[in-house]
Parts: sequence; structure tokens; C-alpha cells
Amino acid sequence: MTNPEIVSEEVMSLTEVKEAIKKIEKRDSELGILSQRTKDYVNSFTKLNHKDHMTLSKSLKGLDITRLKSEHIKKISDFLPIDIEDLKVVLQAYPVTLTKKDMQAIIDEVKKIA
Repeated sequence: MTNPEIVSEEVMSLTEVKEAIKKIEKRDSELGILSQRTKDYVNSFTKLNHKDHMTLSKSLKGLDITRLKSEHIKKISDFLPIDIEDLKVVLQAYPVTLTKKDMQAIIDEVKKIA
């Protein structure tokens, strides 16, 4: 068995994982057990296609909210909160505080896409 070397580590949204699995499927003749389970999970819970995910990510970055990092944007695009309370739940795992105005701006951008 090979020992993979971790070259870099980055947070990925479910949509990005779905795209990565598609590339692996094209490259390999068949998926391994873990890859197949990951594909099933991602297909069950992904709400946006890749184009909409990229559009939402760009629009959230365009808000220029300094505390909103890339990992927060990816989680927002995974869960697509529809109100401020949902957004608070999504972001409660991170040490980030946003003003009500900023949270409403995020929700407005999510509603444009979802």
C-alpha cells in the first residue's frame, strides 16, 4: 500500500468535492469504496451546481466583509442559510462576529442564488 504525501491542505465546499470526484472518475476506471461513499454523500447534500457556487462565492467576496474568510464562504455555500438565525448556526463553529447589517447582506446574496 502506498503512503500518500500531503502537499497542501485547504478547505473545500461540497460542490468542490463533487467536482474533484468527477475528475477522479474520469481518470480512474472505477472509484474505491471510500470515494464511492463520498460521491454518494456529496450527491445527497449538494444543493448548488458548480457555476452557481462560483457565482455565490464571488458575490460574497465582493461584499468586502473583512471578517468573512474563504472557509466561511464555503460553509455558507454548502448550507445556504435563508435567514440570520440560520447564518448564525452555520458560523457558530468559527470565532467570527458579524454585524446584523453584514449578516443581512450575506443572506440577500444567498437568496439571489438559491
